[in-house]
Amino acid sequence: MSTELPTTFDPAEIEQRWYAHWEQEGLFRPDRPDAQPYTIVNPPPNVTGSLHIGHALDNTLQDIMIRYERLRGKDALWVVGTDHAGIATQMVVERQLEAKQDKRTNYSREDFVAKVWEWKEESGGTITRQLRRLGCSMDWSREQFTMDPHFSAAVTKTFVDLYNDGLIYRDKRLVNWDPKLKTAISDLEVETQDVKGSFWHFRYPLEDGVTLADGRDYIEVATTRPETMLADMAVAVHPEDERYASVVGKHVVLPITGRRVPIVADEHADPELGSGAVKITPGHDFNDFEVGKRAGFRPAEMLNMLDGEANVCQTADGLVPEEFLGQHRFKRDGVDGARELVVQRLKESGHLIPHIAKTKKGEEQELDAEPRTIATPFGDRGGVVIEPWLTDQWYVDAEKLAVKPIEAVKNGEVEIVPKSWEKTFFNWMENIQPWCVSRQLWWGHRIPAWYDAEGKAYVALNEEEAQAQAGEGAALTRDEDVLDTWFSSALWPFATLGWPENPSPPAGEGGAPTGAEGEGAATMVAADTANPSPNPLPNGERASLVAKHYPNNLLISGFDILFFWDARMMMMGQYTTGQNPWPKLYLHGLVRAADGQKMSKSKGNVVDPLGLIDQYGADALRFFMAAMESQGRDIKMDDKRIEGYRNFATKLWNATRFCQSNGIGASSSIAAPKASHAVNRWIIGEVVETKEALDAALAELRFDAAANTIYHFVWDRFCDWYIELVKGNFDEETRAVAGWALDQILVMLHPFMPFITEELWSKQGDRADYPLITAKWVDPQAEVDAEAKAEIDWLIALTSAIRTAKNELGIAPGAKLEAFCPAPSVLAKSVVEANAGAIERLARLTAIHFAEAPAGAAMQIAAGEDALVIPLEGVIDIEAEKTRLSKALEASAKEAKSLEGRLGNANFVERAKPEAVEKARADHAHHTAEVARLEAALARLG
Repeated sequence: MSTELPTTFDPAEIEQRWYAHWEQEGLFRPDRPDAQPYTIVNPPPNVTGSLHIGHALDNTLQDIMIRYERLRGKDALWVVGTDHAGIATQMVVERQLEAKQDKRTNYSREDFVAKVWEWKEESGGTITRQLRRLGCSMDWSREQFTMDPHFSAAVTKTFVDLYNDGLIYRDKRLVNWDPKLKTAISDLEVETQDVKGSFWHFRYPLEDGVTLADGRDYIEVATTRPETMLADMAVAVHPEDERYASVVGKHVVLPITGRRVPIVADEHADPELGSGAVKITPGHDFNDFEVGKRAGFRPAEMLNMLDGEANVCQTADGLVPEEFLGQHRFKRDGVDGARELVVQRLKESGHLIPHIAKTKKGEEQELDAEPRTIATPFGDRGGVVIEPWLTDQWYVDAEKLAVKPIEAVKNGEVEIVPKSWEKTFFNWMENIQPWCVSRQLWWGHRIPAWYDAEGKAYVALNEEEAQAQAGEGAALTRDEDVLDTWFSSALWPFATLGWPENPSPPAGEGGAPTGAEGEGAATMVAADTANPSPNPLPNGERASLVAKHYPNNLLISGFDILFFWDARMMMMGQYTTGQNPWPKLYLHGLVRAADGQKMSKSKGNVVDPLGLIDQYGADALRFFMAAMESQGRDIKMDDKRIEGYRNFATKLWNATRFCQSNGIGASSSIAAPKASHAVNRWIIGEVVETKEALDAALAELRFDAAANTIYHFVWDRFCDWYIELVKGNFDEETRAVAGWALDQILVMLHPFMPFITEELWSKQGDRADYPLITAKWVDPQAEVDAEAKAEIDWLIALTSAIRTAKNELGIAPGAKLEAFCPAPSVLAKSVVEANAGAIERLARLTAIHFAEAPAGAAMQIAAGEDALVIPLEGVIDIEAEKTRLSKALEASAKEAKSLEGRLGNANFVERAKPEAVEKARADHAHHTAEVARLEAALARLG
């Protein structure tokens, strides 16, 4: 027995009620121990994060797949959790301390970490609450955190194993140093920005009276970072540059420091660029570092002139003058720094070569430097200029780990969708650099390395093992650094399932739980013992989860973390388990502003998905994301479309209310009911075709095709045609078929619009023990009835053609007309004979005569292969209508041609505002369509 629906569809009330019910009843992961597994892991958002529009897209696509596979009877597991987000989380807590005139260094490491845990417990669940509002059917009973004890065990084991296999090592190399956060960051966390800067030219005097071939006693060098000359160690020239051939192996004496440095031959120097000579600062420039190594400088010998805050410090040779020490690298907060002082001193000593520029009047003027726009690296979180800094860090040999993932993609073991991303993947992986995994933070997975008095490192699962390696009596000190957050998240596909299996019980160590080695696995250094995982995993479940759900089935990810996360999961999956983490990787695009621009806070064009949910409902937003997700393309925000999908939900709501008012309730079978009426056999066939198209689209991860398939079936076939065709003819068969068809709609639409479909499902009948979320996928156990399909499609074609023609010619929609079909097909005769009442009601044709039409004004329409003539004498003024149509056609043709010319003008397309170009394209499309419509209308009139 159905429950009457309210007149108005209210998404907010439905969403809150149903999500709570699903979660409380454990319906996101029903007990299906013998079912085929289907597993997706959610890209763990930062614990500091809030839901943004990219999250909305990413999680909508994942939820579509997990709900779809759950309906198909699989043991569908969607792993959910958050990332401890080392830098971001530490920044949040430090800002809170600063607001209280406090700071991190006022606390011990243990006390500060305890404060971070406090913050996490109080404020770290924002994004998980927001994911619930979107309708994400994740397994919250097993919510994960990358600092959970079992996860930390996996991180430590992986680090130790990699070290023992020679794939992690400590090395002195240049890193991207963030002076604000005082930590190394990866290349992927560096953002390049164009900044207005300067290009200075200096004279470096040649030593001992040596001169160049042209008689000069100096070499000219140029730089955008003059402060680094305090740590210059060489000057490089190209080995084939004849201008400098005589001085290679000689020396220059640096101004300010008086340091004597060699002139070396290296192909890094470009004879065509500037003077052809390059100052080399191996301790503060990535290219110079490589030149320095080729010149014979060991990293330990390379000079460093900056401390961790990018203030000048004394170099190992002690040659930096006192006045520079403590100066910031360049002007900060209006105060000059080392850069400005170096330029001043070189100018005073005559070693600065001025730049000669011309004013607007053509007059020459002397400047200290040439103004330039310089591509400058910034930290994506610290927001300050990154400093290449020479320091000891831990590195993963990513080149070796990349071999198997590359092979996996090449041989098809891992499919990247869209395939166009493979080239980018190979380019990065085949040129991959060592991965710096150490970070100078307190919050995170502390590196399991201990050092003796001589600085020798002992890498072990715990301090006891390290002590055993070092020997009794050796005083050991723990490494202060933590691991890059991406190191731990690279283990997400299997560590969240309990890998390593059968871990030993955790044991305390300095307030953080650790564990001893188990058989083939070990644990240690996890969360604070006072902050254990809220969802500990029993050992038995660990084993079964890993065995059953790894490898996962699919990863859905934004293309922007292909290298941050996806590729690294492939490396770690192959290394730790010998398997790829999943066979298929789907990369979606960005969600952009309506004008196509990238969203950013500075532009003020960021869209809040929660605001859209408040306005239109989660179902409408989800359906928009799916319908607009076309492989290889970004999505443009469009509130009107979201509103349209809210209207779509309302249409389904009203269609269900109509069905209820006619005694149509829940179906009693999964298979299609028996049917004799053509219209009922037709709608059953439409369900069969829609289900097949939907399955095919989702198998290929074509979310737009899947969404559009179900949309058109619901709106066009069921609501617009089936309901109209059966109005007033609700016999027992039709009620059964209509109720069954509506149920199939709710099942097929559920992955996209879970809230409204579950509500309608529940109101159509009493089936509390059979909720839609865990119902069975569509299985009509029927075939398309070709005869019924042909009959109803002919009727639809006739009605559509009549309505279109009336609209084009300005005839009232309700006007009743007659039609003549002089040479009817067999199909036409049978349809007309069987559906005279429906034809009059829908097409407003009082009769269709199988005879020649009378002479006089008429219009022609087509239905299938049949041509019909409809007399218009007395209905409209034919000549006046032809005149009206001709004028409108001429105007639209003229406008279309004008717009075509404008769009064909490269100056307009390249220089006009994007919104102006977009409007011109839309207007051109409109007028082009109008020309076709008006030509068709004139053709109807003969």
